[in-house]
Amino acid sequence: MEIGICSFADVGVHPVTKEKIDPYQRLQNLLQEIELADQLGLDVFAVGEHHRPDYAVSSPTTVLAAAAVRTKNIKLSSGVTVLSSEDPVRVYQQFSTVDLLSGGRAEVMAGRGSFIESFPLFGNDLKDYDELFSEKLEMLVKLNEAPRITWKGKHTQSINDRGVYPRPYHGKLPIWVAVGGTPESVVRAATYGLPMTMAIIGGMPARFAPFANLYREVYKKEGHDPSNLQLCINSHTYIAETSQQARDEFYPPYAEVMSRIGRERGWSGMTRQQFDASTNKEGALLVGSPQQVIDKLLYEHELFGYTRFLTQMTIGALPHEQAMRTIELLGTKVAPEVKKYTQQKQEKQ
Repeated sequence: MEIGICSFADVGVHPVTKEKIDPYQRLQNLLQEIELADQLGLDVFAVGEHHRPDYAVSSPTTVLAAAAVRTKNIKLSSGVTVLSSEDPVRVYQQFSTVDLLSGGRAEVMAGRGSFIESFPLFGNDLKDYDELFSEKLEMLVKLNEAPRITWKGKHTQSINDRGVYPRPYHGKLPIWVAVGGTPESVVRAATYGLPMTMAIIGGMPARFAPFANLYREVYKKEGHDPSNLQLCINSHTYIAETSQQARDEFYPPYAEVMSRIGRERGWSGMTRQQFDASTNKEGALLVGSPQQVIDKLLYEHELFGYTRFLTQMTIGALPHEQAMRTIELLGTKVAPEVKKYTQQKQEKQ
């Protein structure tokens, strides 16, 4: 069981206090958050890739390289690398470099991304959305198998027996596939036998359980060892001393982000009533006191049998001191109890 954090390094203006977080300050804050997570014994910190003004990170490996030399134990991952608009060779080289800097703690989390800005920015056609990801994931997996590669590409370059260096610290990189909840994406991850991350940012988590079951079924059918299966759930999370404090502090920046993105995609804005409803046991938000978040994590463990949970908590212009406090509560109160319970359950089986 692993518990960690995912961050998109949001920038912006707090809707209530009007405090501004610019890209420079956000990146300084982000490194402090990663350092704190490492000191508290959390297992992994993932950093997203975006090409928009409301996020500070367009190059996760640059941030992860800085974090590599400031941390000792925590795994360092993207969350996600938008592989569809990346060169798999450069992705592999960059993460191998982070892996060497960190002594073997780097991971790639490959995904198609929740926004489309990177496609025209890097000369890709959205009509090739699925083909791009499928081909580039296959290439990335092949790059991980051996130092030299021969490859015939359609959307990628063709390579004739060339070496790709440097190689990772342990010879291979952990490659995760992030999915948003489509059967095709789940089947692809399971077919390759790759660890899978499933993002649940809205609705009822229980409705995603069939995807976890599908992943396990295909994984086993393809002949992969079930003992190696790894499944991660990623959800929006915020922890404070009391449930009321958690909801009151998290709602303003969270609702501002979700309403803004909603307007872009034709959704309605988020009301406080909708937000509060999403924090109940069956809802998608893990927002509340430490015990409430513990209970929610254990509820979702029953649903999915996950081996890793990533909490995404620095959403919108959340004040840095609040972010640091919720990370502290995750590391000192929540994670130890969840791990203790799941370990005891595993030992009884």
